[in-house]
Amino acid sequence: MKKNTSSNSTLVYSSELGRICPSCNKPVKSCVCSKKGAPPAGDGVVRIRRESKGRGGKTVMVITGLPLDAAALTLLAGELKRRCGCGGTAKDGVIEIQGDHGDLLLEELAKRGYKAKRAGG
Repeated sequence: MKKNTSSNSTLVYSSELGRICPSCNKPVKSCVCSKKGAPPAGDGVVRIRRESKGRGGKTVMVITGLPLDAAALTLLAGELKRRCGCGGTAKDGVIEIQGDHGDLLLEELAKRGYKAKRAGG
């Protein structure tokens, strides 16, 4: 693979290695400058809001602001679903719990040491 020597252009893709990280010029799979699945930066408060818009009238509790990576988020979502006795999912740094279980989720997250509060109306 020939490295580009021009200062104003960077290698983005290599047929040999695939996508290239623009910061460290290594393949994205072995990139050292960014951590995959790193928790999003926030203010340290876990917010629980009730949503029903765009869900066919079904109520869903959305939990945001958890300082966890994807694997830990999935584990916590499973434990919360079992505690509430309902379904749900964990995706894109957010946990969705089916049904209106706001008070139970607040209590459970506080018991686990998170600073949680209700958000929205």
